[in-house]
Amino acid sequence: MTLKLKDKVAVITGAAKGIGAGIAKAYAFSGAKVVVNYAKDKSRAEKVVEQIIELSGKAIAVQADVSKPADVERLFKEAITAFDKIDILVNNAGIYDVVMLEALTIEVIQANINTNLIGTILCAQKAVELMGKNGGNIINISSTVSINPMPGTLIYAATKAAIDNVTKVLAKELGSKKIRVNTISPGITETEGSHEQGFMGGEWEAQLVAQVPLGRIGQPGDIAKVAVFLASDDAAWVTGERIQVSGGQL
Repeated sequence: MTLKLKDKVAVITGAAKGIGAGIAKAYAFSGAKVVVNYAKDKSRAEKVVEQIIELSGKAIAVQADVSKPADVERLFKEAITAFDKIDILVNNAGIYDVVMLEALTIEVIQANINTNLIGTILCAQKAVELMGKNGGNIINISSTVSINPMPGTLIYAATKAAIDNVTKVLAKELGSKKIRVNTISPGITETEGSHEQGFMGGEWEAQLVAQVPLGRIGQPGDIAKVAVFLASDDAAWVTGERIQVSGGQL
């Protein structure tokens, strides 16, 4: 079996659970050494690392709040200390708040912008600084709501639309450095978060499935396969793109 990411080093933010954890495991199983970033959930991050190591992969867990420059500096310093280089960054860390306009507070607005947008930019900035002459890959995780927002997603959708444009700008800025930048925009995906927010089970899940032409809820592995493709040489001529992975959901 060809390991598409053999000897690559990947930093994946927000990788303690859900889509981030799925990508971390898929990268490790494709030959990459993985830095599993988490903000608060140490036990889940360590579990992801354990699962990778049990299958002969290489991974470490590093705590860092990506909205804080000092934490981002430490995250990448620990990655370099452990694995000597950075080839891939997946900006997955994010906050998802469903709040109608009348209930939206400045604290919610700032929290979403700080993590979803500023965190993406800070991590990209540091990764680019550390990527070598052979370049690398940055993959930003957006959402279907960046182009098809729903009620209650005002600030979340705004930050994800911003991320779509961050990708386009950085792809043009960084092409000369051999750094490719792309976006993955997942549809509704079954994760710990989607369960905690009440999207899974019952009538609400049925309504969501009805919107998906392929007739099911996505799984982290569905997103991870595309993330492996984008980080591999199979996507060597792909940059500045937004790939929606949603089972046809608009």
